[in-house]
Amino acid sequence: MPALNEQNLPDWDLSHLYEGPKCDALKADLEEASRQAKGFAAAYTGKLEGLDGLAFGNAISEFESISEILQRIMSYGQLLFATHTSDADVGQFYQTLQEQVTDISTDTLFFALEINRLADDNLDEKLTNEAAGLYKPWLKEVRAYRPHQLSDDLEKLLHEKSVTGRAAFVRLFEETFSEMRFDVEGVGEGLTQSAVMNLLSDKSGEKRKAASQAFGKVLGDNIRLLALITNTLAKDKEIEDRWRNFERPVSERNLSNQVEDTVVDALVDSVQSSFGDLSHRYYKMKAKWFGVETLDYWDRNAPLPDDASTLYSWDDAKNLVLEAYGAFTPQMADIARRFFDEQWIDARPREGKDSGAFSHPVVPSAHPYIMMNFHGKARDVMTLAHELGHGVHQVLAADQGTLMSDTPLTTAETASVFGEMLTFRKMVDGEMDPARRKILLAGKVEDMLNTVVRQVSFHEFERRVHDERRSGELSADRLGEIWIDVQGESLGPAIRFDEAYKNYWAYIPHFVHTPFYVYAYAFGDCLVNSLYGVFSGGHSGFQDKYIDMLMAGGTKRHKELLAPFALDASDPNFWNEGLKVISGFIDELEEMQ
Repeated sequence: MPALNEQNLPDWDLSHLYEGPKCDALKADLEEASRQAKGFAAAYTGKLEGLDGLAFGNAISEFESISEILQRIMSYGQLLFATHTSDADVGQFYQTLQEQVTDISTDTLFFALEINRLADDNLDEKLTNEAAGLYKPWLKEVRAYRPHQLSDDLEKLLHEKSVTGRAAFVRLFEETFSEMRFDVEGVGEGLTQSAVMNLLSDKSGEKRKAASQAFGKVLGDNIRLLALITNTLAKDKEIEDRWRNFERPVSERNLSNQVEDTVVDALVDSVQSSFGDLSHRYYKMKAKWFGVETLDYWDRNAPLPDDASTLYSWDDAKNLVLEAYGAFTPQMADIARRFFDEQWIDARPREGKDSGAFSHPVVPSAHPYIMMNFHGKARDVMTLAHELGHGVHQVLAADQGTLMSDTPLTTAETASVFGEMLTFRKMVDGEMDPARRKILLAGKVEDMLNTVVRQVSFHEFERRVHDERRSGELSADRLGEIWIDVQGESLGPAIRFDEAYKNYWAYIPHFVHTPFYVYAYAFGDCLVNSLYGVFSGGHSGFQDKYIDMLMAGGTKRHKELLAPFALDASDPNFWNEGLKVISGFIDELEEMQ
């Protein structure tokens, strides 16, 4: 395979949104959004109760138009910052943009607050009109927050202070990591986080060990700051949760995910009960493949001893995913192909770029953008399939409009994980070499354990941290103790940790960006396992039903989305059925020994 810098890995083209931070179009949109927001406030503040259905529907449409402009502006800022996190000018631009958008949106803050003060019969009457009825799913989501709504003045204060509160600490976290460099013995000095994380799955055990220790050392050097950020954000959340009367730290996330606490509890309980049958069993088997009783944590994602370390070119990865999508339905492949043809992907690793991966929906009038760091490994192919799944979903849901195209985190992971499964089946079904098939199967099991077991352990870490934070600040050592506890419980006795690993909690961005996001990955993986089982069983009209599910965007909850496939996530056995797929893959690996 050619070296990465010879592959012409794509950079995205953000000029589809704006030509640059100082362009006239961006300035004009800020001015237009401000003008519309002030006019909207003047026209509707204190008047919603007296509006008829048509006027109310028109008001929501105006609010959606303003939201579209603001989301387009913020999407540009977020995407630019993601690939220039160490650029001071870009950081300043992004912060200024957040402050400007926050100021503008303050004028429209009253709208949701007044909607939640409408009497049920008043709103029901308005919804009989087609213009208002169109937005019924969005209104249902807004009204779900009625029991947790504060006074208008308090809501305005929290909104305006967000840029100097939570958002400021998130930015501090991002910029701290963007400045980190790692000296890896035997590899090189000044490596980025993306490069170091890539080494953790290197063929060389010495490189994996050196990378893991270098990573842990730099985390340790910054651990007081990272602990301060974590404690501050946890306390900030505790204060707001208390004022809003959320029963548990996870409850606000569940509400935004449109999923009941009991369903999430059932998922977590099912996964935790399966640790022994899944991760404990697999890593014990992997240790035997390496000829040891216990694996060091830096060997957890190591290639198998007989893995020839097959690398994939960017074109290989592209073709694999497009062929897998196309075999399922040409419509998905046609949409995915646009991401490559129209420069909607940024895949080239480089300094100052975020080390993660995402698909940003932007706004319905534009298109999504995908960011990832491609190193040519099978996992990178899976990442591409995952993010393209998100991207296809976002394109299909765009017709729902700005207010209703976004899906809750739980069901948002459905299309991404399904895309991974399609691509994995394409790869493994086409592999005739038993040794290579074993390697692919083991890689898939490890990805699923990382998605299900590891994410539920992250959820447990968050739960313990937020619960303890209510009694006072947690030291960096205490955070490390909780981390080691939950990792030991989830990964099992076949994985060995050292002192440096106690700091690894600090690099998980979801803890900072989106508290309690992580269980959504396990939700999506188990859901897709069940969904794929229906597909492979020959369910009539599956592809059309699947596309319809993606097109629904945020207009339906998980019960409605899964009903056409005769699946129900509230059924206690639902999660166990999904986990059986992972267990079955491990059974298959055991039979190969």
